[in-house]
Amino acid sequence: MSTLPVNNDVAGAGIDGRPYHETYKAAEHFRDRDHEFDSVKMGVWLFLATEVLLFSGLFCFYAIMRMLHPEAFQHGSSLLDWRWGLINTVVLLASSFTAAAAVRDAQLNRQAWLKFNLLFTMLAGVAFLAIKVLFEYIPKIHEGKLPGQWYDYPNWVNPNEPLWWSLYWCATGVHASHVIVGIGLYAWLLLRAQKRHFGPRHYNAVEAIALYWHIVDIVWIFLFPLLYLIH
Repeated sequence: MSTLPVNNDVAGAGIDGRPYHETYKAAEHFRDRDHEFDSVKMGVWLFLATEVLLFSGLFCFYAIMRMLHPEAFQHGSSLLDWRWGLINTVVLLASSFTAAAAVRDAQLNRQAWLKFNLLFTMLAGVAFLAIKVLFEYIPKIHEGKLPGQWYDYPNWVNPNEPLWWSLYWCATGVHASHVIVGIGLYAWLLLRAQKRHFGPRHYNAVEAIALYWHIVDIVWIFLFPLLYLIH
């Protein structure tokens, strides 16, 4: 007598009804799960090295322009509200903790806590973007600080101040784009966690994305004092 096959991806179960993470097998081009895990981790670190190079270019530009035009940078920084920057710093630091906790939850097979920490990390990213857009980007656009509005803005205290705002929009915009990517990745992890895809025998994606999220947080820890506290 034949039976209908079970859709393991939907049911969250692998062979013999066991969770997916217990029956997971490494891809064919890897020797075993340990080989796959090490390869994935190395690939992630190589990718993160390119991210460090990207932001290093922005930091070098910042150092040179601040050295050449310190008054413009000090005045531009004084127009930012450090309190919103501090709140966003706390939000990202909390999300880094929950990102690391999610990895540990997967290792210990704490499925409820895994889903909670993945959800918290994703919502923290959403909160970061909401604060950035509502309390910084939109007011600055209304004040004429957007690049396309500079020629119509006659009240620059320093003629080199557009350099400061160029750096501000570029650095925070690139960082915000990375936060958006991270939110999408954590939404994907959460969907997979609902199907019990992660556990002690398979948590590559949880750890890889957590490493990415930590880099995003570290970059902001540098941007916050450089942009908000120099005055």
